[in-house]
Amino acid sequence: MFANVGSIDRIVRAILGIALLWFAFFSGLPLADSLAFKYGAAILGVVMLVVAVVRVCPIYSIFGLTTCKAR
Repeated sequence: MFANVGSIDRIVRAILGIALLWFAFFSGLPLADSLAFKYGAAILGVVMLVVAVVRVCPIYSIFGLTTCKAR
């Protein structure tokens, strides 16, 4: 598999992943008290961080999309 996630996309995904993990475990907001929401946000945050690190998005691969400038 080739990289299909560009630099700006990586940065946005990493920030979003960290924000979701913070929201799920450290925010203290009433919405985060629900276990389904908490673990859903945590799983989504981890997925976003993994995609940012490995630079391969499975959904982009399925649809043939890329945000990389150089292949």
